[in-house]
Order: sequence, then structure tokens, then C-alpha cells
Amino acid sequence: TVQVTATQFEENAVGAVFGNLSVIDTSFSGNITYTLSGEGSDNFEVVAGQLKLKDTFSANYEVLSSYQFTIIATDDTGHEKSTTHQFTVIDVNDAPTSITLSSTAINENSAGAIVGDLTTTDEDISDSHTYTLTGDDADSFEVVDGQLKLQDNVSANYEVKNSYSVTVTATDSGGLSISSDYTVTINDVNEAPTDINISRTGFMDNTDAAVVGTLTTDDEDTVDNHTYIVSDDRFEVVDGVLRLKAGVTIDNLVEPTVTINVTTTDKGGLT
Repeated sequence: TVQVTATQFEENAVGAVFGNLSVIDTSFSGNITYTLSGEGSDNFEVVAGQLKLKDTFSANYEVLSSYQFTIIATDDTGHEKSTTHQFTVIDVNDAPTSITLSSTAINENSAGAIVGDLTTTDEDISDSHTYTLTGDDADSFEVVDGQLKLQDNVSANYEVKNSYSVTVTATDSGGLSISSDYTVTINDVNEAPTDINISRTGFMDNTDAAVVGTLTTDDEDTVDNHTYIVSDDRFEVVDGVLRLKAGVTIDNLVEPTVTINVTTTDKGGLT
């Protein structure tokens, strides 16, 4: 019988030496040489009586968990014996290879907004992973049930900051990890105007189409535009200027003050 001292070896070990070969047969004499045959045997070799993987090869448990091939022993006289052995590949923990984030954008003004689902690629398909966050804006985020999200008390404001940087690290059950950098983009959404200003609140009485003042609207959306409606139909807004309509005058003695309501509406319909 051709014997080998070990029939198992760890995956991912290039050129691993795992067993000493010997022959128990009184018919053998002189030097013994070993050759290998059978499917998969071309990945192995015998060096100085030791069975090993070739220096260019490492086994992968997830691809093939065992090998079976024949070891042939031949002595100086050509006497030959062969034995078939099965060799087992020992599964070891593999590091994760990548992290995927399903989305990298969120709308502004949404506290605790979910960015996306985190998925870790790992050759150990039954492995579990935990996530940690680092980077410039890590304090604004958290991972809950495998989802990257803003902290519950945090909402983004596009006009203040339109993107965030965060590094996600996935660590498997064996302590091996991988990290990926992400830029989370903030989507600008329409925001309601917050105030209306007028440059002047007085005008000359008995003046046809008298000009009151220029209207401006405070709106966090700096590139927004606005239209105006006035509650008193004697007035109108032309090119942002509040004025009496043509043919309308007001006498101070009859009406020393006028109270009107001005409504501003942005391009998204918010007022």
C-alpha cells in the first residue's frame, strides 16, 4: 500500500505541503519514485517524498471540497504499486470581497431617511456580517437591519449641504472585513416660501395707479420664482411691484389706511 500521513489540507494555501509518502511492501527495494494520476491530480506534486499542492495552486473549498486521485510508487527495478486516496479540503473563513449599497441618494428634509440596503459579498455563503461607519459624515448615519439611514434626529438640507461622505465596513463572523467609501447625494425638493417683504407701505393719495412698493419672497430654494395674488381687487402686482390698478385712486381723507393680504406662490405650487 502507498501510504500518506495526512489526507486533508486547508483551502487558500498556495503550494501547501500536507503529507509524507511511504510504501509498506517488502518487495520494494532501492529508491522509490511517486507519480500521480486521476482527475485533479495535475494540481498536486511530490517533492522529496512529500505530497503537496503545486506552487501555483491553492484549493477553494467553495468550488471543490475534496479530491480523489491515485498515487503510484515505483522502485528502481520497476516494481509498482498504486493506491487511490481521497483528500479533503478544510473550509477556512474567507474575507468579504465587496459591499453593495442599493441606493446612494435621499431627499432633503426627511428625518431618519433610509439611503439603501447594504449587501456583502462573501464566498462563505452562510456567514453573517456586522456594519460600522467611519468618515467625515459618519455621525449623521446609522445601520439598522442592514439598511444605511440617517440618524432618526437628522434630516439633510440641500441648501446647506448637498452630499455626505461615509465609509461602510462589513466584518464577518471570523473578524475579517472589507470597507467601501460612499457619497450620499441629497436631492433638492421644493420648499414653501417662508416670508413676504415689501419695500414700502405708503403711497400718495388721489394718484392714479399709485405705486406702493416692491414685493420679495423669502424662499430657501434660491432659484425659485414666485407669483403674487392680492386680496383687494383695487390693487395688482406687476413685475413684482404692488400698485393700484390703472384708473383707481384712494383719498386719504376717506381711507387713510388699507389692509390687504398678499399671497406668494412658488413654481411648485407652495404658498
